[in-house]
Amino acid sequence: MRSGILAGGNWIVDHVKLIDAWPPQDSLARISSDSRHNGGGPYNLLKDLAQLRAGFPLEAAGLLGDDDYGRWILADCRAAGIDTRQLQRTREAATSYTDVMTVRDTGRRTFFHQSGANARLAPAHFDFTRTNAKIFYLGYALLLDTLDEFAEGSTPEPRAADVFRRARAAGFHTALDCVSENSTRFKTIVAPLLPHVDYLLANDFEAEKLTSIEVGRGETLDRAAVTRAARALIDLGVRQWTVLHFPEGACACSRTGEVVWQPGVRVPPSNIAGSNGAGDALAAGLLYGLHEGWPMSRALELGACTAAASLYHPSCSEAVKPADECLALGRKLGFRK
Repeated sequence: MRSGILAGGNWIVDHVKLIDAWPPQDSLARISSDSRHNGGGPYNLLKDLAQLRAGFPLEAAGLLGDDDYGRWILADCRAAGIDTRQLQRTREAATSYTDVMTVRDTGRRTFFHQSGANARLAPAHFDFTRTNAKIFYLGYALLLDTLDEFAEGSTPEPRAADVFRRARAAGFHTALDCVSENSTRFKTIVAPLLPHVDYLLANDFEAEKLTSIEVGRGETLDRAAVTRAARALIDLGVRQWTVLHFPEGACACSRTGEVVWQPGVRVPPSNIAGSNGAGDALAAGLLYGLHEGWPMSRALELGACTAAASLYHPSCSEAVKPADECLALGRKLGFRK
């Protein structure tokens, strides 16, 4: 019987810098703290799952530079109990990193990213014969240069499609997350992948880019529009569930027509140290539940509570607690209307 989650894609060292305010051009901001942490979809997801105390194997796939950052990631994963056999190294590019500027009083983030070795990650770096995992997760589409490229053939599609095709042929359930890029590439690069994906994770911005359906923000969030967008993504080919998330909560829509809503946790603004990695934390809680065969409503609740826990630290994963503690936090604080 298959067990575990294999997560591949962007492996990034995040330099999280807490600043007093976002400065205008040519002016100065003061840095109050500077620390090194995990970054990128698969890295965040697996670290969160380790923090949740997932009782199944956690496996990494990706490409690092043959440098100090790469060795730091490998050591960090091994300390967390993450299998690094498919986390490969190259001398042709440096390990990717991001400077994350987080404004202390608001938690708002700005990213300065260096793609590094992630840009060279290719289908050949994934070997699905070496793993017995149950779910294969790939993140982030639109931030993996080689996998985003179109392969040659009679039906051009991104190279990531071949990765998903082989994963499904090997018996995996597949999950996809993408980056919130302000471009027109969603419909040309992400949409062709959807027929190969069992679980699509997308935020409100990404859903709008993929469907051209405006869902609103905050008090203007339109629940009917969110549902239409989720169903539109199912119509584009998602095989099982589309999960759309936003600060107010999340909505999941299945191929069979089921719609599940989960409100976000009411975390006091004064307790929010940073929202970096909150979407990945939601994905970790969600996939934890789906791996264990939970109904979507229960899995989505753990996702929302894991995301809430992650807000208590400016890094992506440091504040995530074991699953029962994350659920207890959410139930103690209560959920949005």
